[in-house]
Amino acid sequence: MESAPEVFAGAAFALFGAGLLVWTGVCARTGAPVADGVSRPVATVTALLAGVVFLATGGWLLAAL
Repeated sequence: MESAPEVFAGAAFALFGAGLLVWTGVCARTGAPVADGVSRPVATVTALLAGVVFLATGGWLLAAL
């Protein structure tokens, strides 16, 4: 029971990170803007780094069980 919040947080971080990576990949592949008002390379790199960080944090939380 004590690990339930850790499982929830790990799953939330991992799902958000994976979703952000998929969304950024689709936007980059189709040429759609990743973020409004930001240059395409900066927005793509920032979103990819954030996605990797969120996915790694989720994996770390789930592995610590």
